[in-house]
Amino acid sequence: MRIAGWAAALATTVGAPLYCQTAAATNQEFPPFQVMANVYYIGTAQLASYLITGDQGSILINPDFESSVPFLQASVSKLGFRFSDIKIVLLSHAHDDHAGGTALIKKLTGARLMVMDGDVAEIEGGGAGDFQYHSHWPPAKVDRTLHDGDEVALGSTRLIAHKTPGHTPGCTTWTTEVRQDGKRYQVVIVGSPNVNPGYRLRGNKQYAGIVADFERTFRVLHSLPCDIFLGAHGAYFDLPAKYQRWKAGDKLAFVDPEGYKLYVNDREKAFREELRRQ
Repeated sequence: MRIAGWAAALATTVGAPLYCQTAAATNQEFPPFQVMANVYYIGTAQLASYLITGDQGSILINPDFESSVPFLQASVSKLGFRFSDIKIVLLSHAHDDHAGGTALIKKLTGARLMVMDGDVAEIEGGGAGDFQYHSHWPPAKVDRTLHDGDEVALGSTRLIAHKTPGHTPGCTTWTTEVRQDGKRYQVVIVGSPNVNPGYRLRGNKQYAGIVADFERTFRVLHSLPCDIFLGAHGAYFDLPAKYQRWKAGDKLAFVDPEGYKLYVNDREKAFREELRRQ
């Protein structure tokens, strides 16, 4: 999802959509931290990136802009991990604010890039064929094309790729399971269920199946069990407030199944209202 100002995000209702902005405005530093178990937040104040660590290296979700990469490197180092240990790169979706740094991170780490079918051409074309935007970023070779329900494994680390299209044709929501203090938690990292300003839902010749894809996405999101609610932008899951609770000692601050349900319901309502308006 391409986004607007952080202040605007905080002023909106739960999970309301955010709009376009430059890389410079979104690269505001944010302290890296351990969400739970082997899931770490390493993104900026607006662009959510995650490091999933394991016994055979790490998985990075969302390289963000190319100019974001130094922030990600610094965050990984602050957490005590090595950037060179990143073995797999994954994405939420093929927009420049999540995928622009992919080629650089592949170059720096040698990691394999795995992308959902539907977004592969955009990643390998550097955004040249996007149905809505005209931004471009360095293209990156996809090493594995993913399909709905595929498992991404690295040692004992497992993630499941759920195709949640509409925002982009290959938008992906990631799930994994973690354990803490003998309890299991289901982690959901939402790709994006948002209808951005300017998206044409009816009669979209560049993306004829966009309505059916959004419908599919909401069915999938409603079906996923969620304890820990995360997403491609911190505004989805109220990152600033939850981080302050986490910093104060609440290690379950990101356990928010009700917040997840509210977010999905709110985004589906917004989609249906926009569909009726058009």
